[in-house]
Amino acid sequence: MGSRASTLLRDEEIEEIKKETGFSHSQITRLYSRFTSLDKGENGTLEDQVNFRGFMRTLAHFRPIEKKSKDVGSPAPLNSRNNKLLFAFRLYDLDKDDKISRDELLQVLRMMVGVNISDEQLGSIADRTIQEADQDGDSAISFMEFVKVLEKVDVEQKMSI
Repeated sequence: MGSRASTLLRDEEIEEIKKETGFSHSQITRLYSRFTSLDKGENGTLEDQVNFRGFMRTLAHFRPIEKKSKDVGSPAPLNSRNNKLLFAFRLYDLDKDDKISRDELLQVLRMMVGVNISDEQLGSIADRTIQEADQDGDSAISFMEFVKVLEKVDVEQKMSI
């Protein structure tokens, strides 16, 4: 019971999260309430992998992009087109080498479709994807190649909730 109280958000932390993510004070407190209900160990993390700040940063990628101008010199918001694309790219770049290999693409495809598609079909999808996106002939997809492939896709809408 006392553990819950020790994990309350301080006002200054809420203000920092507001600046970093663009969520309102009420959204942050509502999401914090949800986060703490998921925090079964009552230690401020989910499965020892994400704390509340990380949880909020991840959710911020899916906020709709606001049309207001941003301060010159300030970093791009987490929900900018480029940051949304970088977030998606990192989901595929499992070994964090800044390239999506055929094997990484296959692993992610398997996670997404399970056993509903044969390995042969998945291999064909991965091969075709690499072939269409790979511009420098290294049999992998760099972030710039990833961005190029998705240049006509409305990422802002598709990655917003």
